[in-house]
Amino acid sequence: MPAMMDAAETGLPFMKMHGLGNDFVVVDTRLSGREVTPALARAVADRHFGVGFDQLAVIAPGQGDAHLTFFNADGSTSAACGNATRCIARYLMQETGRSELVLTTDRGTLAARDAGGGLTAVNMGQPQTEWREIPLAEAADTLELPIEGGPVATGMGNPHCTFFVEEAEAVPLEAFGPRYEHHPLYPQRTNVQVAQVTGPDRIRMRVWERGVGVTLASGSSSCAVAVAAARRGLTGRAVTVDLDGGTLQVDWREDGVWMTGPTAHVFSGVLTPGFLDSVA
Repeated sequence: MPAMMDAAETGLPFMKMHGLGNDFVVVDTRLSGREVTPALARAVADRHFGVGFDQLAVIAPGQGDAHLTFFNADGSTSAACGNATRCIARYLMQETGRSELVLTTDRGTLAARDAGGGLTAVNMGQPQTEWREIPLAEAADTLELPIEGGPVATGMGNPHCTFFVEEAEAVPLEAFGPRYEHHPLYPQRTNVQVAQVTGPDRIRMRVWERGVGVTLASGSSSCAVAVAAARRGLTGRAVTVDLDGGTLQVDWREDGVWMTGPTAHVFSGVLTPGFLDSVA
């Protein structure tokens, strides 16, 4: 224990969390004050030479209870990360003893609450359905893009491209995802989902995240798929989304898109001074 405490004084403490296998390294800069750079994010993201994550989330002081910043595994940033937001909300609720929080992100101000039964809910805000907001490179019908398969475009603070398919399991996502992540219609790249409607209120979804790759779950993608399905008239506005890592509940209400599901804090650790010094 003394060795860990000494390391914490000179290294960088972090937490490893996940929401349905969508995994995160979380750095609380309220404690460390150290800047997290894209180079550091890329180094920590390496699952062999670093720690490994789908996203790295930074907690900083903010106008609400905290401000959150998100890095993808390639060092790029994202304005939104739903599952990481839920994980951090649970952590802050346990820290403060409160059941409701207000968090700020580059996406905007997000409300979070304890949903009971160990579940955490976050309001991801209103979806963006206008082509400039998402953004797309040019005017297009966001309900059926001029792309083979006629996907739906949605913004949740980050861009999404949702393909509705007959069988989600049959799509070779490792090849399919990057083909559309870099589509010229998406100037900031896009998250790619393949979604199979399995009932009037249920969707099976698999996801390719921009700057990351295939992930077991994605909160913002789940919200985007739920919105796309409701806009298409395929489901109602409250749906269960079945992902590779588990299940989320998504409810598109008047005040925004609420997402509810479990979270896990797996372990805490310290990035050593030697590792930090090795990052260019």
